[in-house]
Amino acid sequence: MSTFGRIFRVTTYGESHCASVGAIVDGCPPGLELAASDIQVQLSRRRPGQSNLTTPRDEKDLVQLQSGIEQGVTLGTPIGLLVRNEDQRPKDYSETDLYPRPSHADLTYLLKYGVKASSGGGRASARETIGRVAAGAIAEKYLRQVYGVEIVAFVTSVGKIHLPTASTQRQTQGEEEDDTGEDPLSPEFVKLLSTITREEVDKFPTRCPDGPTSERMTKRIIRAKDAMDSIGGTVTCVIRNSPAGLGEPVFDKFEATLAHAMLSIPATKGFEIGSGFRGTEIPGSKHNDPFMARADGTLGTKTNWSGGIQGGITNGENIYFRVAFKSPATISQAQATAQYDGTSGTLAARGRHDPCVVPRAVPIVEAMAALVLMDQLLIQNARRATANLLPPLDYLPPSMVLPPKRVLEKLAEDPGAEAVEVTSV
Repeated sequence: MSTFGRIFRVTTYGESHCASVGAIVDGCPPGLELAASDIQVQLSRRRPGQSNLTTPRDEKDLVQLQSGIEQGVTLGTPIGLLVRNEDQRPKDYSETDLYPRPSHADLTYLLKYGVKASSGGGRASARETIGRVAAGAIAEKYLRQVYGVEIVAFVTSVGKIHLPTASTQRQTQGEEEDDTGEDPLSPEFVKLLSTITREEVDKFPTRCPDGPTSERMTKRIIRAKDAMDSIGGTVTCVIRNSPAGLGEPVFDKFEATLAHAMLSIPATKGFEIGSGFRGTEIPGSKHNDPFMARADGTLGTKTNWSGGIQGGITNGENIYFRVAFKSPATISQAQATAQYDGTSGTLAARGRHDPCVVPRAVPIVEAMAALVLMDQLLIQNARRATANLLPPLDYLPPSMVLPPKRVLEKLAEDPGAEAVEVTSV
């Protein structure tokens, strides 16, 4: 389907070379001050033609607000968002009359629908993500204004070049029984997750927030471009100041909906959260997140290797995850392949394409993270609002509820007194 979300619902529309692309956003709270400029900033970060590292297709991606807003304020009714396609070259795809392009969706769309868009990949094109980014910008403004949420994504690898603090460590042969290896995350990377800003990310054309690494990534992308080839990479995203308690066990755990959202982005091939696959190499005695008191008196975790989610529910810590993007399928090299009738041949694709998608994928990842958080937040707020209409429950055993503040204060004074009072309730 082309709709994502249960309460904050986003439906995207449009193909790569049709008249326009965009989205309908339903479920946005009324009374939010919103202007096209709030949305345009993210669309401009996503648009093609930003540098020599991206496709030369010249699209300004200017958004038009069609409905749901009056006097600069959301009405609570569906918001229509439209972006016109201007720099179209459908004739660049005439070779797809005979050939399904390798690793594209030409054949699978025909197998599914019996018909497909004649050019540009249709709905499988990354042009479809314009609607996601526009909708995500709306969700993000609400989250930032009401909860102080910050969502920042950045490039952590291109090909075999990794941001040093984020690279995956590998054990060498002969260390299988050694449990004294490195922590799943370096302290430098943990600090980066807590402090990185979009301004720092956008200083570099690769959107990797490390000068020397970004320069190496730039050279790698240019090398792929000069060879009429492509290269993949990874994007890491952090969500800061997320409310605790979000996520719908069992099947709609927060990380499950995040994975759903991220793997719906074109060209994605992998997703990991928290310590991810590296965490599988660490024994539980080292990987567990001990609890500790925060400065505001609430509970936090010491390491946050869980990535801000435990039992599928957010715990108030930073949520961080990584998304893998494959090398773009459209390359200008001649490729030996087969026509639709099975006849062998050589395809030399035309068209304009990104030699590496990860720099432009950054705002798309941020948008999908915002959509997940917004939808889960509205679901949880609805639950709390309806529960608060019921009379309070003052008879439940302590194993079912948080200890009252008076018990916590007494515990701070005399830890031994806590056990007596709690077991006697």
